[in-house]
Amino acid sequence: MDDLTHQMLLAWLDYRRRRWSNTANPHLLINQMTALETGPVSGWWIKHELHGQDATLERLRVDRQLEEALIHGPDPLHLAEVFGLDEKTAIHYANSARALLERPLETTPVPVLQRD
Repeated sequence: MDDLTHQMLLAWLDYRRRRWSNTANPHLLINQMTALETGPVSGWWIKHELHGQDATLERLRVDRQLEEALIHGPDPLHLAEVFGLDEKTAIHYANSARALLERPLETTPVPVLQRD
């Protein structure tokens, strides 16, 4: 986990602990309603809190799994163990990482558009 993500997670956990100190809810993301129970927040709540950002939880999860494959090598067994993935999904992420790793680096600079 990168340092920024780690710091944000620690800040959220500190806020969560202070705000809902007596909750029995085991989920990372909770809100005023779910703090009184043990279920997850709704998909609607997550989307609302992200304010229409392109970074959905699903996209973040996929990005994290691909990053793991790129950092530690495209090993489906490692991915399955770290993320609890099934065999087919782990192989899919490993193959995607392998394709990225085998692709030649871009050497041509991207042109910068000039403003008038």
